[in-house]
Amino acid sequence: MPELPEVEAARRALAEHSIGKKILKAIVADDSKVIDGVSPKDFEAALVGKTIVGVHRKGKNMWIQLDSPPFPSFQFGMAGAVYIKGVAVTKYKRSAVKDTDEWPSKYSKLFVELADGIEFSFTDKRRFAKVRLLDNPVSVPPISDLGPDALIEPMTEDELSNSLTKKNIGIKALLLDQSFISGIGNWMADEVLYQARIHPQQTASSLSKESCATLLKCINEVTDFAVEVDAESLRFPTEWLFHVRWDKKPGKINGKKIDFIKAGGRTTAYVPELQKLSGNQAVKETDKRSKRTTTGKGGGVEESGSENEPTEPKVAKGRKIGSASKSSKKKSNASVEDSDGDEGDDVSSKRKRGAKKPPTKSKPKGGKTGEAEQRQTRGKGAAAKRKHKEIDDNLSNSGANGIEGGEEDA
Repeated sequence: MPELPEVEAARRALAEHSIGKKILKAIVADDSKVIDGVSPKDFEAALVGKTIVGVHRKGKNMWIQLDSPPFPSFQFGMAGAVYIKGVAVTKYKRSAVKDTDEWPSKYSKLFVELADGIEFSFTDKRRFAKVRLLDNPVSVPPISDLGPDALIEPMTEDELSNSLTKKNIGIKALLLDQSFISGIGNWMADEVLYQARIHPQQTASSLSKESCATLLKCINEVTDFAVEVDAESLRFPTEWLFHVRWDKKPGKINGKKIDFIKAGGRTTAYVPELQKLSGNQAVKETDKRSKRTTTGKGGGVEESGSENEPTEPKVAKGRKIGSASKSSKKKSNASVEDSDGDEGDDVSSKRKRGAKKPPTKSKPKGGKTGEAEQRQTRGKGAAAKRKHKEIDDNLSNSGANGIEGGEEDA
């Protein structure tokens, strides 16, 4: 989604071409999912005839100040973008509408024509943005809920360090929390943490003062540079992770492998060789890897007890008896039909019939059991006996009650 640099680029372009000019015409889309809390007709009436006196931004939100309220406010969402006819404005790489598309675009949610002929449009291809009409945007959510802006309200080292000591969550999740610091999104967080050499899942409160200082330095540098070049990614330094982090594509940066994990609920690119967990988290991660290695070599019985569960001696449980009789499935259509149904019900029917009485559904259409079916049943029990002696013992001793005793463990 558009992050601080892209929204700031839109704000600057719009301010340059609109401040001091009167709104001649406005067209608002009939899309209540994006146009929030006001009808298109009322929205248009609130804009026409007004003069734009300022364009402001906080975090990933922007609003246009008119000579009198209410003011249009924009929450960019996943793919919000500002277009000015005849003017190049940097857009988030996944927000862009083709230059060859009609004007205004079919994705336009708010179109404005100014008295001097300048036209601009706010578009949203994916409809996750919100466009509102507010008397005082900074006094109500979402803007009132935002933390300090990463560009215009940077934290000091002490402020950041003191804040992190109280945050027992992963550092990337914290950077994405707009109430903690506003403007940083997914690609910025990945870039900042890569440059700071901090693992995205490192607990924020565990960072040393030195790491906090490095983190703040990287936040400021990435933010300032991206804004300075109007978020034009082709002008970002070639050694930035940004250029190789998209679409989970395998790759390397400066000869080191890039990996992808989930952090803060988002797909996260990082470089394991450079961004390592530290402290207790490093110890726990080492233990996990050691267990996974042991599981891989030894079949996993000791570690998880799940790898070979279907064939363990505890097969008195219904599900495991069904699994132990796989060989019998090849010997009769009746047993195949049983396995196609609900596994629990299948096992339950086997318990109730024991080894002597086949289920009613296995009878021929004429209603007779016959020697063939009896042989089939005996063959089934023999196969189970060859595979698991304990199962055979259970079946042999079940009597009229089948394996009812095993149901206590089911």
